Amino acid sequence: MKIAIVGTGYVGLVTGTCFAEIGVNVICVDTNSEKIESLKKGIIPIYENGLEEMISRNVKAGRLRFTTSLESCLNEVEVVFSAVGTPPDEDGSADLSYVLEVARTIGRNMQKYVLVVTKSTVPVGTAEKVQAIIQEELDKRGVNVEFDVASNPEFLKEGNAINDFMSPDRVVVGVKSDRAKKVMSKLYKPFLLNNFRVIFMDIPSAEMTKYAANSMLATRISFMNDIANLCELVGADVNMVRNGIGSDTRIGRKFLYPGIGYGGSCFPKDVKALIKTAELNGYKMRVLHAVEEVNDKQKSVLFEKLQKHFNDDLNGKTIAIWGLAFKPETDDMREAPALVLIDKLLKAGCKVRVYDPAAINECRCRIGESIYYATDMYDAALDADALMLVTEWKEFRLPSWAVIKKTMKRPLILDGRNIYDKKDMEEQGFTYHCIGK
Repeated sequence: MKIAIVGTGYVGLVTGTCFAEIGVNVICVDTNSEKIESLKKGIIPIYENGLEEMISRNVKAGRLRFTTSLESCLNEVEVVFSAVGTPPDEDGSADLSYVLEVARTIGRNMQKYVLVVTKSTVPVGTAEKVQAIIQEELDKRGVNVEFDVASNPEFLKEGNAINDFMSPDRVVVGVKSDRAKKVMSKLYKPFLLNNFRVIFMDIPSAEMTKYAANSMLATRISFMNDIANLCELVGADVNMVRNGIGSDTRIGRKFLYPGIGYGGSCFPKDVKALIKTAELNGYKMRVLHAVEEVNDKQKSVLFEKLQKHFNDDLNGKTIAIWGLAFKPETDDMREAPALVLIDKLLKAGCKVRVYDPAAINECRCRIGESIYYATDMYDAALDADALMLVTEWKEFRLPSWAVIKKTMKRPLILDGRNIYDKKDMEEQGFTYHCIGK
């Protein structure tokens, strides 16, 4: 089976590589010639554990190749996955210009049947627009060629994307024809031999499922952050509360961890897009408006705790930050809480020292040289008036606190992810602040 993946961003590159891993012949397409040339040389544009080795293995086996031209390979493939970006417009809606341009290219060049599958996160109704544009281009050419459209939203977690793709808990597919259903069943069957967990549905429902899933997870995060903030005011311990409600099987334990807000490429964008979709249909998503409001406020919580500790006198203070990426196991800093925190610290006159195992270069591209980029977590803490834990990388879990205390100017820890034990930290001589206690 031969397929094309249009777009070599996070979703497209992982999708194409994983399909190649199970024997599919994959052509990855991107209009960015510099990126394609880098991929041909084995230079990977994203950080994802195990991806570089998998790409190298499948390129050598001849199952994975890269090109800038969809036109050149369109008529040798059976399926085209559209995995191009859908960045948010200023009003929060998803920008579909790249998705629709892929549809135009297909309509202008296809000569035989192809199944066009939208992998990008797109609003309900996008598949209809894709189908209409392809048909319009075929009509202009006077060509009568059958094709199908389908929706196959991704549910990959950055840092665990390969495992998510290779062993999915479910695959959601929206189709309109039996032919499209058969093609998608054939394509995904190798991943699901023991338990065929493909959920087929109509296309609008598949498009909505992606937004609903991410918005639900974002809601759980903001809800727990709201509860954590209240716990601090009434003298409760949010970790005990989380354990108490998480043991209820109707609720479960996942995504109930308080912290300093969610970020990344999906949750912020998808919540905004779903709110906008509702507005365009005359409906207000009241819960999601609150979810956004809580999350925006939560990104400032650590800064406010620091301000309170120093009685609003932060000018000239040296602040260390452990973790820059929006979550561990990635270098992605899109909508990362660290960006909000660093901005507030600099405006308050602080000197900022940062360390992250993967996101230093990404941070440098975004912020420049206004902060100090440490070589390791101990370098970051050198002469610091306070240390802030922002991203819960594994290497931060059990540092040498004796060394940290010696090198810091003041033994002050602000834990934005609640990974340390308050009693233990205080016994080692630190002043310790966390979320929800």
